[in-house]
Amino acid sequence: MILEVRDINTFYGTSHILFGVSISVDRSEVVCLLGRNGAGKTTTMRSIMGLTPPRSGSVQFHGEEMRGRAPYHIAQKGMGYVPDNRLIFPDLTTRENLELARKVPKSFDGEPWTVNRIYGLFPLLKRLDKRLGGYLSGGEQQMLTVGRTLMGNPDLLLLDEPVEGVAPLVVKDLGEQILKLKDMGQTILFSEQNVKFATMTAERAYVIDNGKIRYEGGIEELRVNEEVKRDYLMI
Repeated sequence: MILEVRDINTFYGTSHILFGVSISVDRSEVVCLLGRNGAGKTTTMRSIMGLTPPRSGSVQFHGEEMRGRAPYHIAQKGMGYVPDNRLIFPDLTTRENLELARKVPKSFDGEPWTVNRIYGLFPLLKRLDKRLGGYLSGGEQQMLTVGRTLMGNPDLLLLDEPVEGVAPLVVKDLGEQILKLKDMGQTILFSEQNVKFATMTAERAYVIDNGKIRYEGGIEELRVNEEVKRDYLMI
């Protein structure tokens, strides 16, 4: 098991947001955390990455406890995080954004990512090689953010709502690229409210609502579970 989150409770000030959330991700697996807006998806991702540390529970990465450690330390261990607000450098070109993020964690033993490998995964970015990040569309920025995170050669890739606010064609492209990453053996945990996208890309799913996990199971079982989709995903 590459990631094992057990019974985490996370607060914003005095507000209790996550209630005993548990999630596991095995190596080379693509897992989705599904939920409506405000369900606790982003807080879960931030808790795993150490940006909003849980007050209790456990976050184990490669069997090592991460709760209480700084985000930079967690990143150095091989966890890569793609936030929902992208945070690219608008005054740097596409290539400069990618090159700036190049690093190889000590534990990484695969083929390192290069700018050319990223361009092979996202051909559109190659055509935008010299364009400043601030002039990219939302979908292009999302591809760049994913590519920039991959340049850190993460063992685990965390994607927070990767297709929120992007065009349908880009949604399709990102889905295909996540499947390519899966074929390469990349381990991925992503949060999403787009059920169609999740069922196209993930193998397993967790459904979160009001800070609690309400469903855990295979993606095919979720596809036909009308009760869960109706009660927690507004479908």
